[in-house]
Amino acid sequence: MRKNLLPVALLMFSMLLCAPAVSAQGKAKTGPDPSTIRDPDLEKDSFHNLEVARNYFKLKKAYVAALKRCEEIIAGNPNFSRIEEALFIAGESSLFLAGNKGKQRPSLYVNYDGTSKRTLSADEFRELGREYLTRLITDYPNSSFRKQAEADLAALGNAKVKTESRKQ
Repeated sequence: MRKNLLPVALLMFSMLLCAPAVSAQGKAKTGPDPSTIRDPDLEKDSFHNLEVARNYFKLKKAYVAALKRCEEIIAGNPNFSRIEEALFIAGESSLFLAGNKGKQRPSLYVNYDGTSKRTLSADEFRELGREYLTRLITDYPNSSFRKQAEADLAALGNAKVKTESRKQ
């Protein structure tokens, strides 16, 4: 019995010493930041759209379809974990459409202004591409697509400078 008394006493003593440290860890009163909470279904849908847009962009050279998929992601899920790639593909697709490149005609991209439909001119496509790439650079400065976006903006001219940029 005396053999067991010493280890049990040491165990009880160590538990009493560690109790304040354990209770200090359980006082988290706030949850995660609401801007980082992501809906898993929306994230899955956005990821699928990004894969399809990447396929249109890289393999099929269907820049109108890639641009529309990316715009759907950007508008529907601004907290998407891979939004910088969607912005990059949208910007690049717009620039390629401005240069009349790819397998789809730029006239297939249609904007709806109320009840009327209209297509964008080459200058409007360039401006749209500039907006997407500028947003990529300002909002996501650590992105792996930043260097290519900066090179494309340098070829276009100066990027538009935003007065306020969103934090990542």
